Amino acid sequence: MDKVAKYREYIQTLLTRYASDDRSDDEVEVQLILDTDRDHYQWMNVGWQGLNRIYRCIMHFDIRDGKIWLQQNLTDQNPAEELVAMGVLREDIVLGLQPPYKRQYTEYGIA
Repeated sequence: MDKVAKYREYIQTLLTRYASDDRSDDEVEVQLILDTDRDHYQWMNVGWQGLNRIYRCIMHFDIRDGKIWLQQNLTDQNPAEELVAMGVLREDIVLGLQPPYKRQYTEYGIA
């Protein structure tokens, strides 16, 4: 299996595990968006709570140029470290949720 195929599998495994702990109800749905053709992966909450619209991206990954980009993380989980534990090289993880000038100070890739 090539590197990008492994990364797809790792991301889907993580998101599925994380989202399985989220609670869906009649008004708010937990959605996993796993676009393996364009390499966009999201865990969303969509629906209504009373009169308030819920449309929230909890976690978002992209794969670009052979690297995993963590674009959003609204949890207390550390998916970057979990990916490293799965075998992803630190330099193949980009914290896209950090400004570009700060990425050089992280333990991960810069782009």
